[in-house]
Amino acid sequence: MAHDRIPDSWRAVLGPVLAAPQARELGTWLSGEEAAGKTIYPPSGQRLRAFELTPLDKVKVVILGQDPYHGPGQAHGLSFSVPPGVRVPPSLANIYKELESDLGVTPPEHGNLDHWARQGVLLLNASLTVEGAQAGSHAKRGWGPVTDAAVAAVAARPEPSVFILWGNHAQNKAARIPGLVNSDRHLVLKSVHPSPLSAHRGFFGSKPFSQANAFLEANGRSGIKW
Repeated sequence: MAHDRIPDSWRAVLGPVLAAPQARELGTWLSGEEAAGKTIYPPSGQRLRAFELTPLDKVKVVILGQDPYHGPGQAHGLSFSVPPGVRVPPSLANIYKELESDLGVTPPEHGNLDHWARQGVLLLNASLTVEGAQAGSHAKRGWGPVTDAAVAAVAARPEPSVFILWGNHAQNKAARIPGLVNSDRHLVLKSVHPSPLSAHRGFFGSKPFSQANAFLEANGRSGIKW
């Protein structure tokens, strides 16, 4: 699986995982699915984009999603984000509502979170691909070791970072990561998922953005311009 565009800091961590048999099998399987006419999101050149925009040595916050959006034109390699010109999805609309309530930030009219990623927010999905219109379809196809390694690499760094875990899937994944469970160095923020099905059960009012910035600034790291 090609990873020539990811920064050196990530390549040192992820290179061995991406070169392992399971990842090679995943790449072969994805190629076969596309050759069979199935639509896979995001496009092949954008599947490692979270790592491209946020080098490991620049990570301040990890927001862990489940899998990419499975509708046409939505997924572009960053969890919860969509390209410019694409309608803001419901979960992201709720994230924007909480951001406005928490920090008074007026929601933008677009759903592109590149500006978060470039400031050190790793917008990582647990699975980095999905079949069109089939949510969760690649959850057990082999992305786990790759994204587990990425989260573990951030947790292993000495710099205090923030892990934002929305929903059971993100929380269960993080619970398996060495250096993150019961960490006294990092801040782990948990709530229900921001989807319309659950946001009113504890996501709204959780204030993750102000908590993240307060923690970063208290530990000598600049906050995020959310």
